[in-house]
Amino acid sequence: MSQIEDPAITLARLLRTKMHVVKDDGALANISVTGEWQNAEAFKSFDGQVTVGLAEVTDQKLELSGKTRRRLQFLRVNVWATDATASEESGRVMRRKIVEDVVRIVRQNRVKPNTTLYDFFNVGSGSQTQKAFTGTAETPPHGQGWSELAAEDYTKLWYGDDDRLQITASENGEYAVMLSRFKVESREKALKKMVFEFEGYGTAPSGNGVAIKVWNHEAQTWENAQSGGSGDVDETIAATLVSDLPDYVDDEGYVWFLAKTTYASDGATPAVLRCDYVSLTVTVNGVTYCDVLSYRDQDRVDVKPFVFRTEIAVKSWFFENTGE
Repeated sequence: MSQIEDPAITLARLLRTKMHVVKDDGALANISVTGEWQNAEAFKSFDGQVTVGLAEVTDQKLELSGKTRRRLQFLRVNVWATDATASEESGRVMRRKIVEDVVRIVRQNRVKPNTTLYDFFNVGSGSQTQKAFTGTAETPPHGQGWSELAAEDYTKLWYGDDDRLQITASENGEYAVMLSRFKVESREKALKKMVFEFEGYGTAPSGNGVAIKVWNHEAQTWENAQSGGSGDVDETIAATLVSDLPDYVDDEGYVWFLAKTTYASDGATPAVLRCDYVSLTVTVNGVTYCDVLSYRDQDRVDVKPFVFRTEIAVKSWFFENTGE
């Protein structure tokens, strides 16, 4: 049975994955997003800190029997900044920029706060979360024959911009195969849906096409095959999983899926897989709506340097049927 994710964890992940604060010099600010409370050590290596905590929960029945209910949560988001950072930007200015970004993120994602997109944007070969590999056969993720992409190849997966990664298999019977790994931050039992998407196409002497599959960690096999990409232009192929989701998450929290040409090379003409973009979208069982209620400054001027703090009140909810 799927478990309900803590709303504070859901909101913190949303903010962490969507945060995009630009400093006056054009550089991207380094923001820490954690649970409560403020950590003075964070100011030594971050431009600011955001903390998320649960303030109150209200359980409302929506009809007389009480079977249909709305669980209403009030969340407390605090933004912290100070002048004692490596940045030349003032803590007051940085605080205001972070506040505006928090408000933007919550507003833009108010009807889907429990959905997280994982892709390869801004990911390189040193990443410990997302990784991509090439191969010539449909082997297990930890098997032999996989080679990680070079740093310059990762950039070809950042956007769907027609700058494609090209994988070639030249030997007779070989397929052009791409393996993708994503680190899922949510607890396995809180997962509700996972959608894998591949954008691109495949060619081979016997015909065009691409097949994608997802690795079942428990069964130790590739499953949920979907096919497409039968032309010579990009197509988006998706595999959607809604049941037994923990089976697809390995012991380290990774999920794996591959894309391969439908047909193999004949030794004279290669099989070629062209990939423009890949992604994983994860939806957890939990809050389905959130919005900003209010915010106020609560600066600490009794310490040196001053700590600039803004508390943002966020309302979220989800509906449930108790079935009693």
